[in-house]
Amino acid sequence: MILTKRFLPYFVTLCLGALNDNFYKNVLLLLVTYSQLNALPIDVNLFVNLAAGVFILPFFLFSAHAGIVADNMNKAKLIRRLKLLELIIMSTAAVAIISQSYMVMLFLLFLTGSQSAYFGPVKYSLLPQALSEAELVKGNALVEMGTFLSILIGTLSAGLVVANENGLTWAAMIVSVLAVSGYLASRAIPSLPAQGELNPNKFSLFSGTLRCINKARETKSIWMAILAISWFWFLGATYLTQFPHFAKLHLHADATVVSLLLALFSVGIAVGSFVCERFSFGHVELGILPFGVLGLSLFSFDMIAAIPVQVVEPGFVYSFKSFISNAQHYRVMVDLFLVGLSGGVFIVPLYAFIQTRAEKQECAQAIAANNIINALFMVGSAILSIVLLGVLNWTIPELFMLIGIMNLVVLLYVYSQVPEFTQRFISYLLSHVMYRVNVNGRQHIPAQGAGIIVSNHVSYVDALIIMGASTRPIRFVMDKSISEIPILKYLFKHAGVIPICSPKKCEVTYQNAFEQIHKALANDELVCIFPEGRLTPDGEIGEFRPGIEKILQRDPVPVIPLALKGLWGSYFSHKDGHALTTKPTRFWSKVKVNITEAVAGETTNRMALQQQVTQQFDINL
Repeated sequence: MILTKRFLPYFVTLCLGALNDNFYKNVLLLLVTYSQLNALPIDVNLFVNLAAGVFILPFFLFSAHAGIVADNMNKAKLIRRLKLLELIIMSTAAVAIISQSYMVMLFLLFLTGSQSAYFGPVKYSLLPQALSEAELVKGNALVEMGTFLSILIGTLSAGLVVANENGLTWAAMIVSVLAVSGYLASRAIPSLPAQGELNPNKFSLFSGTLRCINKARETKSIWMAILAISWFWFLGATYLTQFPHFAKLHLHADATVVSLLLALFSVGIAVGSFVCERFSFGHVELGILPFGVLGLSLFSFDMIAAIPVQVVEPGFVYSFKSFISNAQHYRVMVDLFLVGLSGGVFIVPLYAFIQTRAEKQECAQAIAANNIINALFMVGSAILSIVLLGVLNWTIPELFMLIGIMNLVVLLYVYSQVPEFTQRFISYLLSHVMYRVNVNGRQHIPAQGAGIIVSNHVSYVDALIIMGASTRPIRFVMDKSISEIPILKYLFKHAGVIPICSPKKCEVTYQNAFEQIHKALANDELVCIFPEGRLTPDGEIGEFRPGIEKILQRDPVPVIPLALKGLWGSYFSHKDGHALTTKPTRFWSKVKVNITEAVAGETTNRMALQQQVTQQFDINL
């Protein structure tokens, strides 16, 4: 995938763009910081704060319109136009650098931020169009890795170039060469036409932004994913902003150590992105999110505890070499790397989740809403830091401790608002900790539209195993007695489980179940039923009952046969006694989920479906 034409030119383009943006921004800040005071018409501190503001302001102003544009035109064509704009901006910036025209450079920084604001939505919305769903997590991992490493290289190289005797000339040449290279790379991106019906809207500064945000809020799971990503940027912005003072005040270190901390954090995010891809097993896996969130807090707490309690002579400062040669600092460095790694694990599946859940013709607008909220959270990070550190006189470790605690609160809030996240986590633990689940034929589950999954029924955790095999939410129809098991009742309730029972026992529940199934299918949802009507008493597939035919008679939607293998004999099955009553004896045993192609609901029946599930059950893959 990495070397294919549908990904490599795009990847090179975005990396060169991130590198150039950060190189130029840091060159400007360094030149201003070390320039003669009379070379500026305004105060240096005011200029630095203005620079930070003018770069982020376009994300508020233009992201909504950028999302609409990206959804309504060929994405490759849009990228080429944006890279051409970057070439014009950076060519002008090269002249401004040579002439040291700082106010012109400040204006060009605003234009650079505007170009980035328009590039953001197309940067992420392009992936689900260019890559298959199985490649989406890997694609996002590479994007995050490339972005953060480019930011790191751009930031560090700016310092090296400005310190050079001919720094201005080199800086001007570099921004120009990077812009040209980015444009040439964009020429190789294959055509990616707009998807769905075109619906361009006129530019609207404030109402467009509000409309974009409100559109994202209509889908609660997408909105919670946006808030979670924005929280990561809040946390990341806090760390990156405080690194210089943290190193100076608490580690007694110089600027080279600040660069080391930045490198550890950025490389950690890059490594975490690949760790996430490795443990997502080829599909969008929300179950891994809590590991990232918990890591962000736990390693943050440990880093604070690991700050060396040392007495240094007045004026003593650790250099890069003396800092890394002192064993007292190893724990701080490892913790900071692991904080970054946890962030990578946390952020990659969320981006992939938005890309798969948003409507194809509105994906860029969802990303645009995400960019707007990201910017708001980063501004919030700056305000919180100013209040706590400047007004209330907190220390930086106390600030880090607070955001570590807030991180856990955010975790609880997001998971309480979107039960699917909790269910995915439990499903992940079952599938990869208690069992080793191998899914064959995941591609046969339709990406959208109504459908019915029919499966054999082996244990009380069948629903959670099947849930982990699908990237889509599933409404499960299960026996009322199972749906009311005390341990699992909360999860099943919030998963939208449809309880059913024999009409002889409860006619009202029986009829209500079929009505709920009809409404779910009419709403293009995916429904899973266990046509045997009970857990198997002997490990074999029992006779399918007529209920499935009754459903298909009213809603003849596609049916996906699925077979579960390996759960018979587990603690949750009826082997050797009633489930949940025997002593657990099997851990990390192999479980297979075999899925076959969907069949037409108009032409199938319960006997044919039973035969297909049995065939999948008998296959050894």
